[in-house]
Amino acid sequence: MIEKIAQKTGEEFVLDKILMIGDKESGECQIGKPFLSGARVAARVLDQIKDDKKIVFKYSSKTRYKKKKGHRQPLSKIEVLKISA
Repeated sequence: MIEKIAQKTGEEFVLDKILMIGDKESGECQIGKPFLSGARVAARVLDQIKDDKKIVFKYSSKTRYKKKKGHRQPLSKIEVLKISA
C-alpha cells in the first residue's frame, strides 16, 4: 500500500527514486545518499482504495466549541514485479 498514484488499475509502472535495497538471504544492504543511482523497481497497480476513516475531534471546554471531522486517505495497492540494482 502506497499513497495514491495516477496510474489506473492493471497498469505497470517503474519507480526510480529508491532509498534502500536489502537482501534478506545474504544480509547485504545498499543505502542511497539520498537515492540509489541505477536502481529501479517495476510494479503493477492492483487497486485504488481508501483507507479507514480517521476521526478528527476538536473540543474546548467552557466555550461550547466542538468540531467533528472525518478523513479517508486515498491509497494504491501495488504488486512489486522486479527489483533491479
